[in-house]
This record gives sequence, C-alpha cells and structure tokens, in this order.
Amino acid sequence: MRILLTEDDAMLGESVKSALTAEGYAVDWLTNGNLILPALTDSSHDLAILDVRLPGQSGIEALKSIREADIHIPVLLLTACDAIDDKVKGLDAGADDYLTKPFEMDELSARIRSLLRRAGSKTPKLTADALEVDPASHTVSYEGQAITDLTAKEFAVLEALLRNRGRFLTKSRLLECSNSWGEEVESNTVEVYISRLRKRFGKDKIETMRGVGYRFK
Repeated sequence: MRILLTEDDAMLGESVKSALTAEGYAVDWLTNGNLILPALTDSSHDLAILDVRLPGQSGIEALKSIREADIHIPVLLLTACDAIDDKVKGLDAGADDYLTKPFEMDELSARIRSLLRRAGSKTPKLTADALEVDPASHTVSYEGQAITDLTAKEFAVLEALLRNRGRFLTKSRLLECSNSWGEEVESNTVEVYISRLRKRFGKDKIETMRGVGYRFK
C-alpha cells in the first residue's frame, strides 16, 4: 500500500513516515501543498494524509483540486485541535476522515486501516488459478492455505502483477509500487522480490521478458 503524506513540520513528518514505513507502507512525503495534485496524478497512491496548514496550497485547497480532478482515493486530514472550521471545510471538500494534532501513532494507524478497508471493500479479490489476493484485508491464500510470510514489499509487487495480469510491468513500475520516493534500493531489488514469489507460487507463474519486465501469466 502506498501513502502520500504531506506535513511541513520536519520532525513530525519524519516521525510519521518512519512509523508507517515500519508497518509496511510505502510512504511519499511532501512539505508543500502545491505538489499534492501533481503527485497524485502521476503516481498510484492508495491513501493521502493532508495537513491543513501547508505552504503553498492549503490541505483543503489541495483536497478540492483532488476531487475536481476526479481522484477518489481516501483522504485523511490533519488539523489543529481547536480548528473546528477547518474540520467542517475539509469534510465538505471531500475528506473521508480527520485527526487532530497532537495525535498518537496508534490512532493514526487505526484510522488508516479503517479507510483502506472501506476503500478496499469496493475492490474485488484478485485471483489466478489457486492464488487469491485480497487487497482490502491485505491477505494472500494459495491452494486454500493462508500465506502469512510475505513481506509488505513482496505483497505490493504481487498485487501489482495480478492487477495487471497478462501485461508486462517494468522494473521501475514495480519499484514504484513497493518503495517510497527516494528510498535507496539495490539494483537487483525487483529480481529478489520476483525470485521469492516464484519460490512460493511456482517458477512458471511469473514470466520475464528481457529488457521489458515481468508479468503474471
């Protein structure tokens, strides 16, 4: 799962990004509201966390632009505890939830899971023969058995391959699905993920076209 985080407080932004990354999310962090819409237009995010008070566009102004652009991902607003007007304006602009500062990471994580479940309930399970992936519950089963040892990044790559079944995805596209912007990765990272998935589900399941990418047959 990929999250866009916008927060101009460096300490808070770094703390939230680190905590969410540790939970297995790919987190892209911005500090200026003017960058929000281009980021959501050009990348595949599953959820956005928007601070209301940002340099450039405010979080609410950016949210209006997001909805006007017909982008319907879940949006969680971060507001000051006494900013009732911001909460009302944000919900009216299309926010799905809000959280007041200061907040506990456990509560932020719970609200994120709730929003993703709601969004995921509209997304059908992804299947390929004996393999079933449920994006909403973040679960995988194979031949009727639950698979619980996939890492978050392996899950992200598997989900991307199944969503695009039959189409080749480039290494850069698979890295985008599984890693945050600017995250340092080894040159063979995708190959490692693919190798692990083949060991789990069968070598013949994922096809390689040299110079093009990978696809799930």
